[in-house]
Amino acid sequence: MTKTDVLIIGSGLSGGIAALCLAKGGAKVTLVSSASGPFEENSSRAQGGIAYVGEADSADKFLEDIQIAGDHFSNVDAIKQLVELGPSYIDEILLNDLKVPFTKDSKGKYAFTKEAAHSSSRILYCKDQTGKAIMESVFRKIAKTSNINQLFDTSAVDLITLSHHSKNPSDIYLPQTCIGAYLLDHKTNQVSICFAQRTILATGGVGEVFLHSSNSKEARGDGIAMAYRAGVRIMNMEYVQFHPTTLYSNSSQRFLLTEALRGEGAVILDYNKKPLMKNYDDRGDLAPRDVVAKAMYDQMITNQAMHLWLDISFKDKKFLLDRFPHISKKCTEEGYDITSEPIPVVPAAHYMCGGIYVDLNGNTSMKNLSAIGEVSCTGIHGANRLASTSLLEALVWGRKCAEHLLCELSTDKVKFPKVEAWKMGKEDLDLALIHQDFMTIKQTMWNYVGLVRDKDRLLRALKMLGELKWQIDTFYSASKLSKELLGLRNGVETALLITKGALRNPKSKGCHYRVT
Repeated sequence: MTKTDVLIIGSGLSGGIAALCLAKGGAKVTLVSSASGPFEENSSRAQGGIAYVGEADSADKFLEDIQIAGDHFSNVDAIKQLVELGPSYIDEILLNDLKVPFTKDSKGKYAFTKEAAHSSSRILYCKDQTGKAIMESVFRKIAKTSNINQLFDTSAVDLITLSHHSKNPSDIYLPQTCIGAYLLDHKTNQVSICFAQRTILATGGVGEVFLHSSNSKEARGDGIAMAYRAGVRIMNMEYVQFHPTTLYSNSSQRFLLTEALRGEGAVILDYNKKPLMKNYDDRGDLAPRDVVAKAMYDQMITNQAMHLWLDISFKDKKFLLDRFPHISKKCTEEGYDITSEPIPVVPAAHYMCGGIYVDLNGNTSMKNLSAIGEVSCTGIHGANRLASTSLLEALVWGRKCAEHLLCELSTDKVKFPKVEAWKMGKEDLDLALIHQDFMTIKQTMWNYVGLVRDKDRLLRALKMLGELKWQIDTFYSASKLSKELLGLRNGVETALLITKGALRNPKSKGCHYRVT
């Protein structure tokens, strides 16, 4: 058993920023990650950039772009906080404190790029590995901060709450309150109790419950599933954004091809290598992601094509190799040269626009529990996320949440009750069964709860996933716990929440597209 001021579950940008800000304020922080080390979280995979403020730009223009991309379903108060605080937080934290090496032009000024649905060139970037460059600075600072205890190879199993786990029976009548989490050490397969004055969920997204995903292997909705089991409010789960362009290859893991490619002039081609998007939207290749992804899906179904094409080969070779070195290298490894030919692309699950409901400080519906980053639903993204706003949201809510919790910690301390110890099952695991069950989840979600949805498909998915969840719950309770079993349990819970959300909402909006 351990005790900490703040337990942060997830070590992407939002969790890392919160940890640094809390530690700077004197709090003792425990930062846990289910990954085996740095740079395995989704934040490090972000290629395009982070929205800032460009020339002839304004907060009002940025706000309007977010609303349009989100199909006018966004939380305006949350957007205002993002666009008003974002630039100053970038200045203070990323530029001045962490010294993130954003790309500069020949005059030594920060360079800006433009991505789909942005009305202005306002995006800071580090060539085509912006997320990794930011996270290198974050992890370097965390390693030097003495009051942050970072634990890799550690998963949260479930949140510890007064109503579910306290041995004092009268605690069930108190307000819903989180007091920490049960943590699984992957190396020992032992579960321990971590009590925390405050707990933050920063576990990222859900892409890995779909067959084609741009996300890391850890992005299966762990935080959402834990919060749901604890009775926390979850919302807008039907709004899963599919990125239009990931590299189509034999690899089971799709490689993201940043929207900045289209910002620099790349064109999506149909299967016959003819320009596609002008036939679907006046904004062409710079239409919002949901519009482009649906157009590509329509073409693939019509022509029974496994993929379409993305072409930027008409641009200067030296420029492409300098601007997109990581993408160029990966494509070359797969047998394609972006400087001389179109490359095959396919849409893939990319970003969860819904999640755990939070307010402007990251507070959830449960006392002493916060959520930040992609696991949360601030309402900024509405029905579809605007490019290069995810890192900005992580930065702003990571900082705001930390400031809020530092104020709370100074005035409101929790007394930890005696709680139930974790009870481990005794049966050995069949890893082949776990793998097969997760593949069933991924294929079911892709085939029936993907880019285009109808009632019959959704009902079939609900039945299949419901039966699978019953089977998983049955052997979960009897088996020895492992990271694979924990991931399967969370994955099927997340898949069901997405399916139920999509079934309840018959109206197409943004990235939720219903034909019946």
